[in-house]
Amino acid sequence: MKMSFVLFFAFSMFLQGTRGEVICETLPANLCSFAIASSGKRCVLENYIDEEGKPDYTCKTSKVVVERIAGYIESDQCVNACGVDRSFVGISSDAFLAPQFTARLCSPACYQNCPNIVDLYYNLAAGEGVYLPALCEKQKTHSHRAMLALLSSGAAPSPVAIDSFGGIADAPTPAST
Repeated sequence: MKMSFVLFFAFSMFLQGTRGEVICETLPANLCSFAIASSGKRCVLENYIDEEGKPDYTCKTSKVVVERIAGYIESDQCVNACGVDRSFVGISSDAFLAPQFTARLCSPACYQNCPNIVDLYYNLAAGEGVYLPALCEKQKTHSHRAMLALLSSGAAPSPVAIDSFGGIADAPTPAST
């Protein structure tokens, strides 16, 4: 009995030590995308040119606050289930035009288990005048109609990308990690 209490105490101390604050600027580039700082602000991957003139990537804190989630780094399981890529700088509404992406985002494995990614794309879709739950419902029954609905919303002609500070940016580019 005494030994089990000691093991429990030691294990709980170990967990306390591993649950530190999430600070975007201290995250490696390969964990930055889809992370939320302890302050509740989204982390974003940004590219820059280093001293040697080579492109490199860093993690920064955006101005975008996420309600109800703080100090969170998205799991690799959710990244894979939702079909997103941690190595992209910025996100774009163009992703909705790929039926495979929308199918993965709307899949139960993503939509029901990965609230951080779903919230991010929900807000991006809303900015394009698309209601993500309705798009997902159409995706389940008629994937081609879902694409037509998105195209008729006006989202397709001018792709929108959100930069690290919540503003409009250039189309996303892949980062080499």
